[in-house]
Amino acid sequence: MKNAQIVSIVGKSGSGKTTLLEKLIFELKQRGYKIGSVKHAHDGFEVDKKGKDSWRHRKAGADATLVVSKTKTALIRDEDLNLIEKMQKYLSDTDLIIAEGFKKQSLPKIEVFRLASNHKSPLCMADDKLIGFVTDSDYQPDVPIFGLEDFKEIATLIEDTFLS
Repeated sequence: MKNAQIVSIVGKSGSGKTTLLEKLIFELKQRGYKIGSVKHAHDGFEVDKKGKDSWRHRKAGADATLVVSKTKTALIRDEDLNLIEKMQKYLSDTDLIIAEGFKKQSLPKIEVFRLASNHKSPLCMADDKLIGFVTDSDYQPDVPIFGLEDFKEIATLIEDTFLS
């Protein structure tokens, strides 16, 4: 099976990454694509709550715990793959993976930089993996630049670059 391409939406906290990601997922789904999404989390996060059965299974020593219902599946697994390998392993049945975060990984990136977020400068101006820049500022990196509401145009960039 071919690995799905990964595009990362990056930016500092409060820049609008999640909002852009939501709009891109919706737009690309409307265009007929199967989209996977990944949110970067810090080490030590727990999905299952202390005291719940799945938590108890893991604390008893299960290497992997699968929580299933008729319409949802959640896998909790301790493993030592790198972040990109994990995305590709678990979302291999999608056309595209849109990741939120992962600014340090060697992935194609679209940065969101907003003046209202009170951040002094963008993160990825010198990153050769930067493929798009979403902003309301005067920064002009040498990649396509989009306004904050240009999600259809950003979806077209992604489609033309990774899905054609």
